[in-house]
This record gives sequence, structure tokens and C-alpha cells, in this order.
Amino acid sequence: MTSSEQPEQAVVQSGSSDRTPQPAVRPRRWWLQKLVSAAVVVGVGLTLIVAVGVAQRLGWILSGDGTSGSGSSGSQDQTTHTCPMHPQIRQPGPGRCPICGMELVPASSGAADLDEYAVHIEPAQRRLANIQTDTVRRAALSDTIRTVGAIAIDESRMATIPSYIDGRIERLFADYTGVDVKAGDHLAVVYSPELYAAQVEYIESRGSLTKLTAGTLPVVRQTQEKLVASSRQKLVELGMTEEQLETLEGSGEPQSRLTIYSTIGGTVTEKLAVEGKYVKAGEPIYRIANLSTVWLMLELYPEDAARIRFGQRVEAEVQSLPGSRFDGRVAFIDRVVDPQKRTVGVRVEFLNEDRTLRPGDYAQATIFLAIGEEGDVYDADLAGRWISPMHPQIIRDEPGDCPICGMDLVPTSRYGYSTTPVEQPTSLFIPRSSLLLAGSSSVVYVETEPGRFEIRPVTTGPILRDRVVILGGLQEGETVATAGNFLIDSQMQLAGKPSLIDPSKAIARQNERKVPLEFDTIEVAAVAGESGATLEQLYSAYFEVQKALAADNRPTTQTAMSLHEAAETLSHDEAFPTGVRQQFESMANETEHLHHMDLAAAREAFKPVSHIVVTLAARYRGDGATQRFTHFFCPMVKSGGGDWLQADGELLNPYWGSAMLHCGEKAHEFPVIGKANESGERHE
Repeated sequence: MTSSEQPEQAVVQSGSSDRTPQPAVRPRRWWLQKLVSAAVVVGVGLTLIVAVGVAQRLGWILSGDGTSGSGSSGSQDQTTHTCPMHPQIRQPGPGRCPICGMELVPASSGAADLDEYAVHIEPAQRRLANIQTDTVRRAALSDTIRTVGAIAIDESRMATIPSYIDGRIERLFADYTGVDVKAGDHLAVVYSPELYAAQVEYIESRGSLTKLTAGTLPVVRQTQEKLVASSRQKLVELGMTEEQLETLEGSGEPQSRLTIYSTIGGTVTEKLAVEGKYVKAGEPIYRIANLSTVWLMLELYPEDAARIRFGQRVEAEVQSLPGSRFDGRVAFIDRVVDPQKRTVGVRVEFLNEDRTLRPGDYAQATIFLAIGEEGDVYDADLAGRWISPMHPQIIRDEPGDCPICGMDLVPTSRYGYSTTPVEQPTSLFIPRSSLLLAGSSSVVYVETEPGRFEIRPVTTGPILRDRVVILGGLQEGETVATAGNFLIDSQMQLAGKPSLIDPSKAIARQNERKVPLEFDTIEVAAVAGESGATLEQLYSAYFEVQKALAADNRPTTQTAMSLHEAAETLSHDEAFPTGVRQQFESMANETEHLHHMDLAAAREAFKPVSHIVVTLAARYRGDGATQRFTHFFCPMVKSGGGDWLQADGELLNPYWGSAMLHCGEKAHEFPVIGKANESGERHE
């Protein structure tokens, strides 16, 4: 034992008397060894962690499952995956969306996906995205326009009662606003010295006329008669009625006071003077309105106003009379759009014999509209009847005069109403939720087969509350997506395909015709004489052009001009209907410069000419014709419409020539005369 260890041992021994002996305290070297061992373990761990990170950085091992080696990394799926619901989520390899939890799918590229106008949705994705569909239907639809307007006075039944002379009002018979008056009732008495002087002048001129003798010169008598007539007319202009003039002529006593009568019956809506007031000639005293008819003034959007017509029934519920409904008819549709409100004024006329409707009151109006093509409509109340062009509430079974304005009644057919019941037109429609709108673009997604959703640009008609009328782009019975549309559209955008943002490719494709021309019936009529011979010459020239193009040659000048001249001649031939002559004229325009074009341009110009020729061959042949014609079609022609006609059965494609000389199919075989026995076969 060293000297340094002895005191420690002594301390231990001195403290252990009368107890069990304790082991000795470990030496310092032992503690140092323990610390060194721990440090080594920690260092090795840190080294391993750093090494794993470097390996991951260098791509020697993958971070997902811990496998290492460059060979294993190449076997992993490095395809970019995205979320069908949230396309902004993109990561290498499969997984789940951190937003919605959906399973990620490969982000398809336009180069790899050959289905250029559609996307395919897997059943699992469809359920998670809640994609729902409905069927395109056709039915008779109706719509309503609901709006609010105000009751107003019928302006055609208002009158202003003025003073015809300068004077003082001595008496007012209708002495408060709201009093009812009849036509011819006394309204006011006006004192006027001017009137008195005019009456004296008239009486004296009449007296002078009666004093003329038989020997008076004719010129003097004529002058006096003119003076009497002008004096009498002056009194008429001052407001005297025929009855008042007859009284004056009978009594010979001039009066300084003029009684003013009501010109119409109605209600005094304004009293503009009081007794004792001096008035000028023409100054109004009363305003009277006949409230037996009133107007409901409506403001409609231009697109709504365009769907209604004169005489259409309107149902209204007045605010002050809840539960009471009134039937009126459209009396006027403004021809101008209000530049400030961008609305169109519509006036509805209501009969109001019992004065229930009060001007100034508000009313809720409902206009019922039939949805469909424009044309005659049937209204049982208007069928075969006569209506007032000013007051549509005046409807009669026979022609006559309007009792309100005196205008001649006109037949309701003038305003598009049928005299007999007509079937309400049907409209093709889809649910409102199916339609995607962005600016001028309108598209839907059609499920053409399970899981395949194809973009389809559509032309829309009226957009109703829960339905949209489709004018073009869809067929009855097709299936459209009603929920999940934007998910499908986002997939189209990710794939670089046509979408709502840019549907131009889909629109161009929709205009292409990829099927042959079809005919309801094929029945060929014989055209006799020179007209038939010229028609056969046109066919012969056309076939020469077709053979030249199939042989990769431009049409010769002689062939092109023969076709042009034959078409020009037939365009003026009265043996053909107007529509057919227009087709000949169009053909003449297309072929006038055919021989100047290069091969590609000639083939493009040949397409509309072929459409006309095929259509003609299905209807007309010359009476001397002996050879059947065959209608061929090639679906590979760019922009569609690859129809042409041949005089033999060997398919020679004029649109492709040697590149695809025999590409196409037989669509129809036209008989020389009579009905066709259709057959077709495909040639590749």
C-alpha cells in the first residue's frame, strides 16, 4: 500500500467499528475507464448517424425504408404522384395526400396519355371524390320570371282640365282630390271679359248678316258670312261647347262666365287651383284619371324581356291584398335598354273596374314562360280571337273597335298566338350543376364509358333555376357528371388536355364530322332534257378531278373549267329547286380557281365540292344515266368530312393519294333511278 492510500484506509477502518466490514472505495482509475468507455459509445453513434445522412444525400440508401446501395435505388418508383382532389400536391412515389388523405395517383402527361380529350377515374378515386352523374333528358320545360313592380295610372286614360281663357275662377265644383266625376260634369266656372267680348262680336256679326237684303252684293255677303264663321270658331277655341253656343244663339245674350266640363270620367288625382285664383289660358285646373284600368310597371333584364310577348298573361299579388291574385296581360315591352339600370321596362295592364288596385302600391308579378324553340304558342284565351293593340285586356271573338281607345281590333295571330292547340316544344336539358362556366366557355364532362370522362363544349339556352337548356353539343341519353366536375377538369389541366380554361381544341374537334354523310331516304329522280345532260357532264368532270387528286396530280385546266362551267350553268336552271341552285352556285365558286391551286389546296377545296356532289347524287341523275355511283368516306381526313363519290367500286382516296390510297369505307351505293338498296363495306 502506498503512503497516499493509507489515510483513506485508516478512515474507513475507524468508521467501521462494531459493524460488518464494507468494501473499499473504488480507485479513481476505475472511474476514468468508465468515462472513456461511455465516450467511445457516444462517438460511434454520432459517427453512424452522420454516415447515414451522407449516404442518403449521395443516394446510396433511401430515406423511406433504409435500404442501401445504388442498385436498389434505381428499382424504386420515382414517378411523380399527385392528389386527384388537390393537384398542387406533387411528390415522387406513391403515398397519401396530406390535405384530404386520398391515395396519390401518377400525374399523367399529355405525351403518355393517348386519350387526348378525356381522363380515366378509378372506382376508388371516384368514391372518394364523390363524382356523381345524371342523364341528359328531353322534355317540355316551363320557367317563371318573378319580379316586383309598382301599380301606376294608365297614362292613356288620363286628362288635364285646363282653363281655355284668361280669367278668374269663381267656382270649383270638384273641390277636393279623389272625388269621382263623370264625363260632362261641371268642374269650374271662370269669369272672363275676353269671353264676353268675343260673344258680343259673334252676336253682332250674326245680326249684321241677317240684315243684309237680297240686293246686297255677293262679295259683301260672303265677307259677312266668313266673319260670322270666324267669330263662332273663336268661341269654340275659348272653350265653349256646342250646347253653350246654341244657348247663346237662341238667347242673344252674351255671358261673361264660362262653365268648364269634364272631358272624361274618372277620379280627380290633382286639384291645381282654388276659387278666386286668376289663371292664364292653358293653365291646368284639374288632373283626372280613369282607374278602370291600371298598369303594373316592371323592370326586367334584357334576356328575360326578350322571352315575353305582347298579350302574355301575368299573375300579380298586391302587397296590400295578400292572398288575392290578379290576372293581367303584357301591354308594352320597351324597345330601349335603360343605359343606367341596364333593364327593359315592361308594362302590364290590369282591369280595375272595382278600383281594388291602387296606383303606387307594390305587387309581386309572376310571368310564366314556355321553354323551347321560337314559334307560335297556344293560349286558350287568345286562340283565334281579336285583341286591342293598345289595351290587351280587350279580347273579342269578332273584329271591331276597342271600347277604350277606338282602335281597330287585330287578330291575335299577329303576335304569334296559334289559332289551334299546338304541342309544347321539348328541350334538351341537363342539371344546372353539370355545367362549368368560365367567361364565354361552357363545358360538361360526359361519361362515355365507365370511368372515362370526356370534355364536351356545349351551346346553352336559357339557364333555369336547377336546369340548363342545351342547344348543341349533347345527345339525349348521354351521361354527364353532376358532382366532382372541377376535380375532373383539374386532371385534364394537369395532363395538358383541353379544359375549362382553354377548351379550344375540344371545340375544334366538335366541329369535325368523323362519320359519312347520312340521308333519311335515298331516292334518285330523273332529270330530263338538256338539264339532265348537263348534270351528267358535271358528274363526269368531278370524277376526272377525283382521279387526278388520287394520283397525286393537280386537276387540269380543262377538267376544272368543265366542272366550273357545268355548275355555273345549272345554278341558273329553273328545273331545279332554289336550294339546289344555290348548291350549284356554291360549287361554281369553289371550282373557279381549282386549276391554279397546289395539290394540298386543291384537296381542301375538293372537300366542300364533294359534299355537294354526294348530296346531289342521292337525289338527281340525268334521264340517260346508266352507271351507279358509290359514296366513300375516309375518317382519317383532317378536320373531318372526308366524303367523295366514285363511278366505280375501286376505292381511290383523293384526300391522301399514294400516302393512303385505299384508306376509307364504302358508305352508300346510289341507284341510277329510284330508291337505294343500301350496303356498305370497309376498305383499308
